[in-house]
Amino acid sequence: MSVQAITESPVMRAVLITIALVFLGFFLLLPLLAVFSEALREGAGPFLDALHTADALAAIRLTLLIAAISVPLNMVFGIAASWAITKFQFPGKALLITLIDLPFSVSPVVSGLIFVLLFGANGLFGAWLAEHDLKIIFAVPGIVLATVFITFPFVARELIPLMLEQGKDDEEAAISLGANGWQTFWHVTLPNIRWGLLYGVLLCNARAMGEFGAVSVVSGHIRGETNTMPLHVEILYNEYDFVGAFAVASLLALLALVTLVAKTVLEWRFGLHAGARH
Repeated sequence: MSVQAITESPVMRAVLITIALVFLGFFLLLPLLAVFSEALREGAGPFLDALHTADALAAIRLTLLIAAISVPLNMVFGIAASWAITKFQFPGKALLITLIDLPFSVSPVVSGLIFVLLFGANGLFGAWLAEHDLKIIFAVPGIVLATVFITFPFVARELIPLMLEQGKDDEEAAISLGANGWQTFWHVTLPNIRWGLLYGVLLCNARAMGEFGAVSVVSGHIRGETNTMPLHVEILYNEYDFVGAFAVASLLALLALVTLVAKTVLEWRFGLHAGARH
């Protein structure tokens, strides 16, 4: 088969590239520009003042706290699940793989409602929690649970294909040389997956900081206590504080751009690492 038969014409390539650029410009660049322009519409002073209010600072701290708790938990789960799925055969393996994808198929709002039905005042464990003076719903633990549930597939879904591609040869060689399980993991498995792990952690962190639906259901929208940055943006916008809303939204957008740059760098490094292995 000739090269011309499998290669698009210059006109077709130009059309496809134009469509892609127009799509990205309309659905990505224009909204980002709108967010930053609205945030700075009245100047840098009101923009900075909106970020330094007590409620905004509390929302920023809570968002970072939720990410700091949920991301390491999902990293541990992702590594353990990926290691078990790719290195061992056990009953329920197919079910575990299916359950990992569950948050992708369930609406975040429904996920939040599930936790309310379990841990709310009238929920399955509500009476027991009340007797022991434990509060999960409308408190930080509920936000953590909802965020962990929504974000737990990201690390595992990055590592499973990578570890399947790598196979078991390196681990088996290490064990044959006398290494135990932990030594094999720390000195063989973990170095081999480090770039994929960082990539999954990055995606997990981005989703944790930007999650709205599930967190909105379980948080109670208590200003200064259970409002994350996305929830704070909604409240400010509903109160017609557009500068404040877009100021906090621009901070989230800036975090997204930083995530995008870091994602690109990791993809480049991971590509180099994969190329070096082959």
